[in-house]
Amino acid sequence: MRLKPIAIVLVGLAVVAAAVTYWPAWQSAPQQQGKFGKGKRFGAPDSTDPVPVRAAIAQRADVPVYLDGVGTARALNTVLVKPQVEGKLISISFTEGQDVPRGYVLAKIDPTTYQAQYDQAVATKAQHEAQLANARLDLERYMRLAATNAINKQQVDTQRAMVAQLEAQVRADQAVIDNARAILSYTDIVAPIAGRTGIRQVDEGNIVRASDTTGIVTITEIKPISVLFNLPQQSLPELNRGMAEGPLPVDAMGPDGRTVADSGKVQVIDNQVDPTTGTVRLKAEFPNANLQLWPGQFVNVRLLIDTLRQVVVVPTSAVQRGPTGTFVFIVDEDSTVNMRRVTISRQDDVRAVVAEGLESGERLVTSGFARLADKALVEVTSTEEVGQPPALPMVEPRRKGRGRTGADKGGAKKGAAQKGAADKAGEKGKKKGASTQGSGATSATP
Repeated sequence: MRLKPIAIVLVGLAVVAAAVTYWPAWQSAPQQQGKFGKGKRFGAPDSTDPVPVRAAIAQRADVPVYLDGVGTARALNTVLVKPQVEGKLISISFTEGQDVPRGYVLAKIDPTTYQAQYDQAVATKAQHEAQLANARLDLERYMRLAATNAINKQQVDTQRAMVAQLEAQVRADQAVIDNARAILSYTDIVAPIAGRTGIRQVDEGNIVRASDTTGIVTITEIKPISVLFNLPQQSLPELNRGMAEGPLPVDAMGPDGRTVADSGKVQVIDNQVDPTTGTVRLKAEFPNANLQLWPGQFVNVRLLIDTLRQVVVVPTSAVQRGPTGTFVFIVDEDSTVNMRRVTISRQDDVRAVVAEGLESGERLVTSGFARLADKALVEVTSTEEVGQPPALPMVEPRRKGRGRTGADKGGAKKGAAQKGAADKAGEKGKKKGASTQGSGATSATP
């Protein structure tokens, strides 16, 4: 029984050692949010700190209304140049990808045979013209003799018929000459339209025929160029109203979907709706001065159908949606926000048109909604223009309270490490005290 006070003393020393070890870490660690306690949760900002937000000012502006579609660029005219006569290709006078004018000689076929046929037709006509001249002289003689009753009238009529026959033969010879001249001209293969040549399909020295399906080269007219695209049939009333006042302006968008590659006009709306897709086809024409469009290319088009005059516009990022509909956070003069319901008539990726609930000049929140609530205190870090995206990536500023900034994160890690060390020391002290108490009780029992 004399050992019992010693055991009590040892347990007390262990408890004191654990308390001394744990006390600095407990003081440096942030208080935890307990079930009954009122301490702050680690990293939670103070409820009185303002919420950092970005803001924008509602403005009045003219907003164009577009109809978007996807189309295909097509050459205004496309011609497959083929030979019209058979023969040997003796020369090619164009280069692939060359812009050629109308009537430009692209290639030449050996004209020897066709030149001979033309010369033969000319000679035949000359022969018949000589016979016609002689027949006319004989007719004049017969007519004089018939006036003196030297010959009968039948002979005069026969000679007159001979003259008419030879005149018809001369006219037929002229037709043969014209045909031979046309065939001879086909030996020069010319460009039927002005445009750009494609890849050559045949080389010099080959025998070409009119029945060939490959042709010599394809010429496409790409200045100007046309674009065919589809729009939903629900847009037909607006399209017909717009076309009644004149050709509707249309833009061909670039690969990024924001820049305008070229601007043109709608030329025609197809006379029927495609029943399988419920869309109507339109054809637009673009100048294509800088060759931004190419035949066969897929093109995003934007057709201007209307313009809303002096409406209230806000950034699309400011419009929030909830169970009751769309709303925005208005920044008041006392730096608090007021949640207000609004009605949006039109919206795109950048701007939204507010039909009801907002006036021009009011300031509204565009980012920082995670901690935002009605009547909350805010701090406006920057104000952006309507329709203009932020120039730099948004970086959330450092908070004034005990937020998780870099220093706070470092302190939290340090406090957690100290707490872990204290817990280990306390557990070690408890085990040591328990073992000491157990050994003392064993010794006192006998």
